[in-house]
Amino acid sequence: MTDAKYDVLGIGNAIFDMLVQTDEGFLGRHGMTKGGMALIDEARATAIYADMGPATEMSGGSAANTIVGIANLGARAAYVGKVRDDQIGRLYTHDIRAAGVAFETAAAKDGPATGCSYILVTPDGERTMNTYLGAAQELMPGDIDAAQIAASHIIYLEGYLWDPKSAKEAFVKAATIAHGANRQVALTLSDSFCVDRYRDEFLDLMRKGTVDLVFANEAELHSLYQTSDFDTALKQLQSDTKLGVVTRSEKGCVVASKDGVVAVPAFPIQKLVDTTGAGDLFAAGFLFGLVRNAGYENAGRLGALGCGRSDPAYRRAAASLAEGSGEAERVAGVSSQRSTLPINSSCPGRSASSR
Repeated sequence: MTDAKYDVLGIGNAIFDMLVQTDEGFLGRHGMTKGGMALIDEARATAIYADMGPATEMSGGSAANTIVGIANLGARAAYVGKVRDDQIGRLYTHDIRAAGVAFETAAAKDGPATGCSYILVTPDGERTMNTYLGAAQELMPGDIDAAQIAASHIIYLEGYLWDPKSAKEAFVKAATIAHGANRQVALTLSDSFCVDRYRDEFLDLMRKGTVDLVFANEAELHSLYQTSDFDTALKQLQSDTKLGVVTRSEKGCVVASKDGVVAVPAFPIQKLVDTTGAGDLFAAGFLFGLVRNAGYENAGRLGALGCGRSDPAYRRAAASLAEGSGEAERVAGVSSQRSTLPINSSCPGRSASSR
């Protein structure tokens, strides 16, 4: 295998995030399921925004959060996602490039506005997301650059994007190119509601070898195999994929491969502030460990370290994962040497000047 230009390339929904502290009453008034993610239309986006308090606004999206986390650790990262050529899309493009991520996907000239997610955080730190996908759904197979995919050690696919037919085609195209170049393909299941809708398709991707590595949390794993017994589901995951990583909140994570199961404890935190992006940053830490040849246990430790710092102050900053790559590498015991492993004009309901 030839050396790669990028350690990890992510493909996902390019979403501009708006986070607001709120209470249970707000969720009740708007009929929201606490802790979940709902897809909404432009009218509902406008209604939620009108009732929200002051928000923290930043470029986001699940795979984008992971890729920025990887770049913050000093790895070479790239991202593929669709925005519209509007004010929010230009802000998004600026932010992700400023984080050190290669982002070359051509913006849409017309059609839906750049996607936005309205994220409500209750006092217990739980996040509830309402996402207007907008232009993110317009990702096409033509947006996949074969040379860029072939030049990336790992391709990281976001389950949230497994909705539009064109995006599915883009995923399969990217995976085919990656495997042709002897690269690895990872998939995050994203949310149990995604699994409920696409269970058979996700299992097909795993069993046919379209994806090599699967990230899931406990709820997603139980949904995938329609069982409440964790050990039964984990054993099936071992059988269905080359490598499976399951996060278990305060219990840490387990890494399942054909060689066995490794359990890694959670990284301790003093106070739970906000769970937004915790799984995304877990994936960032784990993938960073993987491309640094740290081994599954140390990769799991890096993942636990990452999701322990998922509050907004760290989620998009260079300190997202343990104050930068030097500390992260010290904790995981990995080398800082770069690896050569073989393996409308604004968001609905938002004024253009309210950033």
